[in-house]
Amino acid sequence: MPTITPNSQIDQPGGEILLEARGISKGFPGVWKHLILDHIDFDVRAGEVHTLLGENGAGKTVIANILSGYYGKTAGEIRVKGQPVDLRSPRDGLRHGIAMVHQELMLVPAFTIAQNVMIGLQTSSFSFPLRKVEKRIGELAARYQLKVDPRARVEDLSAGEQQRAEILKVLFHEPEVLLLDEPTSLLTPHEADHLFVVLRAMAQEGKGIVFISHKMKEVFAVSDRVTVLKLGKTQGTQPIVNTNERELTRKTFGETVPEYMERPPVRTEDKAIDVKNLVPQSMENKGPALGLSFMIRKGEMLGFAGVAGNGQTELIECITGLRRAERGEIIMLGRNMANRSPRAFIELGGAHIPERRREMGVVEPMLVAENVVLKDYRKAPFSNRSVLNRKEITRHSKELVARFNALVPDLWETESRILSGGNIQRLILGRETWQRPPIIIASHPTEGLDAKAIRHTWELFLALRENGSAILLVSEDLDEIMSLSDRIGVLFEGAIVGLVDAKSADREQLGRWMAGGASEAGAP
Repeated sequence: MPTITPNSQIDQPGGEILLEARGISKGFPGVWKHLILDHIDFDVRAGEVHTLLGENGAGKTVIANILSGYYGKTAGEIRVKGQPVDLRSPRDGLRHGIAMVHQELMLVPAFTIAQNVMIGLQTSSFSFPLRKVEKRIGELAARYQLKVDPRARVEDLSAGEQQRAEILKVLFHEPEVLLLDEPTSLLTPHEADHLFVVLRAMAQEGKGIVFISHKMKEVFAVSDRVTVLKLGKTQGTQPIVNTNERELTRKTFGETVPEYMERPPVRTEDKAIDVKNLVPQSMENKGPALGLSFMIRKGEMLGFAGVAGNGQTELIECITGLRRAERGEIIMLGRNMANRSPRAFIELGGAHIPERRREMGVVEPMLVAENVVLKDYRKAPFSNRSVLNRKEITRHSKELVARFNALVPDLWETESRILSGGNIQRLILGRETWQRPPIIIASHPTEGLDAKAIRHTWELFLALRENGSAILLVSEDLDEIMSLSDRIGVLFEGAIVGLVDAKSADREQLGRWMAGGASEAGAP
């Protein structure tokens, strides 16, 4: 990561206050029995990057949504350059020079990237020609090295490409205050580094940046000040130069994420997953993937690293039954599951932790308890002759919510859509793993989770591995891949360009493979 020097003037903040919250409170009547935000004071100043830290459900995203006009406040005041404002919509926010990049994508899948940008331009008194918008997006993409095709449909993009499109959509408006909620979640390390450089440059031009992240290295790379939230209350604000990573992590989460998790060697050569010459049916705007071959033994974790858009999504969807295969075999527990349905994968005992948790992991309008038993409601003890056993569902849901520390107001009153992304991820992890499945396909399983939840997830995966589960882990987080995996592979342009034992894995070599460098690794 390049060295980025924070603005030293922030030790004694002298920049104009561009945006501030005074006594902001927020509740959800009939859902939350308490305020989710309790009299929050917060400001961002010209020339600074101000980071918000906190556990999942602490209120970081809620305050950002209020300050950008997506949520209304229950009490308190918002000021822009010292003047009270009433932000009733995101368009109000844009008119006041405030824009937000959401952790969960705010794009229309059937539209192109350029068309999505044009949606936000409809308030203008004149029209923007589509070609002009496409050209401008191309310029922004080149400037920020966020590679996307402005004419590509969002539904045809990988999760990482969609994240880049979301960032570009907001940057198109050139806001004076920019709020970013986990903006690097699906960016490559190189892209994230360049984003930090861009954010610092914007700050040095006098803009104010609000940065939300659970990754401490990012916080220290880009921040001037940091504010910690806990259970909807501020725990203090301080210049980043007055603290260190360990101190801030413990203040925020109470514990740190270990660099390496000890585990015993794989005890058997029995194959749980054996993929042979697999060619997934590719998206229209992508070339066909090369034949993929690899195996995972029982009680083994195979980690696949790679930049988004290099075949990870297609591979996972083939294995889980969500995408057809052009050719090849997917042998799981002795059965060829190629071109079988998602239901067949579930009935085999497979668990799937998807990368797009809101779209594929839960049904957002359904209640929390309903989502917890989404896979198992047809079975005893949750139903009897198609009649749901509400008492047993409640008992089971309470147990999982407690075990995974999910912040849920009410199991039978709360729609899953109002939960934070991190809390939704906790519910998915609980639902998919409580029966100790023999096969687990996990894509970015800790994305958006705080340090405590990441540690819990890592310990969970290693316990499942020890119990005999075969785990395919797909992540762009090399720390996660190297900490958990027994073997590490790299996908590039639909092919496995490297596959090595984790003990001999070299971070720089993995990075070169992710960038398309030639492999010297042996056969899978």
